[in-house]
Amino acid sequence: MNHAPIRLGSILFTVVEPHAGHEVAYNRWYERDHFYAGCLIGPGILGGRRFVATRPYKDLRFPEDSSVAPDKLTGSYLALYWIERGLQDEWGTWAAKQVHALHQAGRMFAERDHVHTKMYRYRWGAFRDDDGVPPELALDHPYAGVAAVIGESNDEAGRDALLERLQAEAVPAATTGAAAMTLAFTPVPIPDDAPADVPRLPDDARRFLLIAFLEADPKESWDAFTELGSAVEATGQGRVLWASPFIPTLPGTDTYTDQLR
Repeated sequence: MNHAPIRLGSILFTVVEPHAGHEVAYNRWYERDHFYAGCLIGPGILGGRRFVATRPYKDLRFPEDSSVAPDKLTGSYLALYWIERGLQDEWGTWAAKQVHALHQAGRMFAERDHVHTKMYRYRWGAFRDDDGVPPELALDHPYAGVAAVIGESNDEAGRDALLERLQAEAVPAATTGAAAMTLAFTPVPIPDDAPADVPRLPDDARRFLLIAFLEADPKESWDAFTELGSAVEATGQGRVLWASPFIPTLPGTDTYTDQLR
């Protein structure tokens, strides 16, 4: 039995695209400054990790037309941050002040676009192993990659019912052999004082996020996630808006920066 005194409560999920020609500069700014100064030193943070999608992984994304990203090639970097349950508001208040302070200090990076940056609240997990890695430690464990799936229900009232059905049926059936764990989240509304370049989404009440943690290269098991997308459609209650595999970055290096296009 897990008696850990900490519990995952919410996360920051941010997908960003550096402008062409600025990939190395962006990578160095983010991992050597902003990863820490903009997020990780804040109150309540349990951990953080960065991931990247090079061209072969972008080619696996579906559906072809997505309301999340303008095309399959946009959204090269994913950063995930875990926040302890009960401390979301404290971290959010700190983050709003911190990002404005970083702007004033000239420590932000203009040559990049936010593709999808949101806070999400943890709802449930589907676990392959009875006593495997707990979700609180997912970003510390050396997983080979993640699959990120953003979906929506047909209407606001039906999202919880769809998530319950996915938890009971579709997610375990599709991902148990591929993923050590699949975690489900729902969006937290973006505060009014968030930076202007963070996109606002009108359909938060219908949307959900699934993040699957993989022990092998995502290319080896991507069929499981296309099947999951079909399973969501088959419920008649919703659809997948964007699904993408990512692999971990190699901190302290510029590896993959020349493989994004």
